[in-house]
Amino acid sequence: MIVGLGGFIGTVARFLISRYFQVNVTSVFPWSTFIVNIVGCLLIGLIYGISEKGDVLSPEIRLFLTVGICGGFTTFSTFSNDAFLLGRDQDWLRFALYTSLSLFIGLLAVYIGRFIIKLT
Repeated sequence: MIVGLGGFIGTVARFLISRYFQVNVTSVFPWSTFIVNIVGCLLIGLIYGISEKGDVLSPEIRLFLTVGICGGFTTFSTFSNDAFLLGRDQDWLRFALYTSLSLFIGLLAVYIGRFIIKLT
């Protein structure tokens, strides 16, 4: 139940952010998925960084935040579909930028999240 509730919250947040970008940003680049996934990576880095510092988060709260909220918020399937569409349209520059930046900045965001927690 706790993971499902977190997933609901994460999914609604992702939808709202995606709608914002669809309405306010005109671009072929899939900004909404990119931003959501990077923010989700930062959040999961922060959460795991906090949980590694000690007994700050119970296992249930960690599941709620990581598997539930972050799992519902980020979306690898949408990332993959956006990349596929860029490739299908032979938009190779955007395809390369999107896939490589998503991976690199996603990993960097997880690291930054953990690093921020280590500083505290």
